[in-house]
Amino acid sequence: MNAPFQDTPAGQARDALTVLIAAPRGFCAGVDRAIEIVERAIAKYGAPVYVRHEIVHNRFVVDDLKAKGAIFVEELDEVPDDMPVVFSAHGVPKSVPEEAQRRELTYVDATCPLVSKVHRQAERQVEAGRHIVFIGHKGHPEVIGTFGQVPEGQMTLVETVEDVADLDFTADTPLAFLTQTTLSVDDTYKIVAALKDRFPQIVGPKAEDICYATSNRQMAVKLIAPGSDLVLVIGAPNSSNSLRLVEVAERCGTSARLIQRAMDIDPAWLEGVGTVGITAGASAPETLVREVVDRLGEWRDVEEHTLVTAEEKMVFKLPRQLTA
Repeated sequence: MNAPFQDTPAGQARDALTVLIAAPRGFCAGVDRAIEIVERAIAKYGAPVYVRHEIVHNRFVVDDLKAKGAIFVEELDEVPDDMPVVFSAHGVPKSVPEEAQRRELTYVDATCPLVSKVHRQAERQVEAGRHIVFIGHKGHPEVIGTFGQVPEGQMTLVETVEDVADLDFTADTPLAFLTQTTLSVDDTYKIVAALKDRFPQIVGPKAEDICYATSNRQMAVKLIAPGSDLVLVIGAPNSSNSLRLVEVAERCGTSARLIQRAMDIDPAWLEGVGTVGITAGASAPETLVREVVDRLGEWRDVEEHTLVTAEEKMVFKLPRQLTA
């Protein structure tokens, strides 16, 4: 439990705290689009609108959408007949929209366009007669959705370099690799290198599958972490890209903690700390960043600096059915 906040005694100077804020951070274009899809669906069809799986992995966002009229479920059979449903940004297996069509449900697909691109690549590689080695995390919704784009048995999951060593394909097996969009850039590079070394015939995507937002946020952490005594990553424990940001900071030799809200911060973490780095996963809104900075300001005199590694201007179009 967090230690209770105690005011600084009158006349006693408070310790200074330098706060380095990473940029880019927080919402990406795919998350912005997914949230707007749910909000527009509620405005168009009226509440409630059902959402299959958390639209994005952030409790603050999910609770906000619940208050506006969204009902979150894990499976399509939890959606009543004649009710609209939105599919989450992580993507779904083909069987889900097929079932929605069979039931004549009104549905809107909020799958991130960069995830949809991986889905199309998977289909093309199978059509070309290649078996796909998919780099990702078992059980993640994006992995489940991508596996569901191709016939069973056409894709094999690897999570580590060690997994590559266990693959038993022959030298003449036609192979391709694809990746989850929210992985560690450095880890994925090592796994891809191991795949190419073991299977020279393997074919990769023309462009990087790890999304621009994931790459940019990891690069920004690499800038703030070396100068920080502690890095706070705002994100959910089931958010892949947020967990990767914690790992990136730790690999820079810096202590890092994943928090969901400012209330999660233990003042004891600040003992002996002069500089705190702050970033947010792609599903965390900017309001939570400000909340964390304000919380730190309750204990210390904060001097805030933003360190920018990239400018993001990506915008994804909304589904036509919500813009007509």
